[in-house]
Amino acid sequence: MEADDVCVSAAISIYEAAEFLWREADLLDHRAYEDWLELWSPQGMYIVPTEYETDAFEDSLNYVFDDDQLRRQRVARLTSRYSISAASAARTVRTVSRFVAKGTSAGGLQLRAAQHLIEYRREITRTLAADLEVSLISDAGELKLARKVVRLINCDDALHGIGYLL
Repeated sequence: MEADDVCVSAAISIYEAAEFLWREADLLDHRAYEDWLELWSPQGMYIVPTEYETDAFEDSLNYVFDDDQLRRQRVARLTSRYSISAASAARTVRTVSRFVAKGTSAGGLQLRAAQHLIEYRREITRTLAADLEVSLISDAGELKLARKVVRLINCDDALHGIGYLL
């Protein structure tokens, strides 16, 4: 593969997208939720469906279906110390890899990636794996999340009161 083959869009390269998602994972692992909110376009959607195969998110049950207002409310709960899920917050480590460009549109980039998340909470370690579908846009030269879909491969197992963002 030539270096030119990796640049999918003049606005956003696959390398920039990977670096952006690694930075997002780092912010989430360090519970920098306010900084995480700044990564989003105001119109962006954060979705964690309960069914792996669904694309009809509006008509399906989702663990998360957050627009800007709901993302901000979720972060407020997680950082308030009054939320039961935040009372004994988990430590997490995410690995994001396997970046595959799926298309471009108006200076944006759609890609898929793999995510492994290790959670340690109350002396229990749990592993979650997911396929990510991400749409990034360039807003005044700054990358922003326009959409993030987290398809958990083990979504049939209920998320047991997670106190963090996927």
